[in-house]
Amino acid sequence: MTNIVFIATSLDGFIADKDNKVDWLHETPNPDNSDLGYNAFIERVEALVMGRNTLEIVLSFGIDWPYTKPVFVLSNTMKAVPAGLEDKVFLVKGPLTEIMTKIHGQGYNNLYIDGGLTIQNFLKEDLIDELIITTIPVLLGGGIPLFGGLVAPLKFKHVKSESFIDCLVQNSFIRVR
Repeated sequence: MTNIVFIATSLDGFIADKDNKVDWLHETPNPDNSDLGYNAFIERVEALVMGRNTLEIVLSFGIDWPYTKPVFVLSNTMKAVPAGLEDKVFLVKGPLTEIMTKIHGQGYNNLYIDGGLTIQNFLKEDLIDELIITTIPVLLGGGIPLFGGLVAPLKFKHVKSESFIDCLVQNSFIRVR
């Protein structure tokens, strides 16, 4: 069972700007439409776990639903899944360890963990096994940070570094236990 983060950050470690926007993620020219390693990554996972805020950001893109795998959305406030996504999005709530037991019990063992607060909460519970972080060469000067406070340090081992489109650097780390 593996919980993996695949995310992009600014040079100063933010995943969204001061207005909770991610437009800056798409400002880097990508003339060859490189997937930046996403397709190989998504083949490794069986389902996604994200927070309500991340779901709302994905829905705001105005595109067809981008995921072919089940998406579990952590929310204590949502009462229903958005129309048309009833067989794709599943609401879950409660302690993360219980949620993970439930998801694993459904046969989903390799999970893509997405969203700032969700990632931070998984890290607080030491539930992240791998981090794949793409750094975009922009300083935002504030916004939503990828990392937050921890009870104790978590050690990771750097296993790979890759460059994309001559300006992005993607680093992969695995949890040392």
